[in-house]
Amino acid sequence: ILQKAPIIYEGTEIYCTQTQDHGLEAALDNELIRLAQPALQTGAAVQIDHEVLNINRVVGTMLSHEVAKATQGEMLPDDTISIRLRGSAGQSVGAFLAKGITIEIEGDANDFVGKGLSGGKLIIYPPTDSTFAAEHNILLGNVVLYGATSGEAYFRGIAAERFCVRNSGATAVVEGVGDHGCEYMTGGTVVILGKTGRNFGAGMSGGVAYVLDTEGDFHRQCNLETFELTQLSAADEDDVRALIEKHQKLTGSTVAARLLNDWAGQKQALKKVMPSDYKRVLEAQQALLKTSNIG
Repeated sequence: ILQKAPIIYEGTEIYCTQTQDHGLEAALDNELIRLAQPALQTGAAVQIDHEVLNINRVVGTMLSHEVAKATQGEMLPDDTISIRLRGSAGQSVGAFLAKGITIEIEGDANDFVGKGLSGGKLIIYPPTDSTFAAEHNILLGNVVLYGATSGEAYFRGIAAERFCVRNSGATAVVEGVGDHGCEYMTGGTVVILGKTGRNFGAGMSGGVAYVLDTEGDFHRQCNLETFELTQLSAADEDDVRALIEKHQKLTGSTVAARLLNDWAGQKQALKKVMPSDYKRVLEAQQALLKTSNIG
């Protein structure tokens, strides 16, 4: 790729030409695009199995571009392109993943998983023959689901720092997060079945999070300037339980299984994180809706 960048020196434009090689011809997505042709051409469902290495970055992003082109932006029904990977994924797996694509990884992943998630689905869990407790081990790197706008993610294990920063519409279930979780979140739903790091929810102005607080110390990790902690309502219980059930089914989570097996006894440990201004807006909308219905 040739790029010409003008530099102004003593009133004269000087152009420096340099060659850039991004190595896109070696990207794993080229193979995924080839295997996904039935879905791209006719919308037929396809299943793809492949190994993944940590040198494979932004897996699924070029494929998402092809889906957007093939459907003229309409995207595909959920799970039309189902990709099962085995190994350790490099940075930004599932970045901007389009609706209709599901990436399931048996292994782990690096930073920026699901960055800008755009309707796709991500499922990541440790190798099925592993002997460690997934809920006590790091599965994902930093800044997972940064700026996600829609879609779903289910992670059997702990994510590192800045989980779901600036999430505006995606749904995610994870089994623990590092510092600064849900920072500047504006929408979406996050369920955390484990501990969080410090400064949780700093600048969070929208969306909702549910955190399993078995030791009763979650409030000490929170930045409570913009939100409040409450117990779950009956409607919340139904929604959260459905997400935990789906998480258990897709990832084989033992922590989810234990929670579901003693739901009546364990549900009280779930804390709801609701931004105060967001709550007021929702209450005002409900009041306006009731007034409109009466009228």
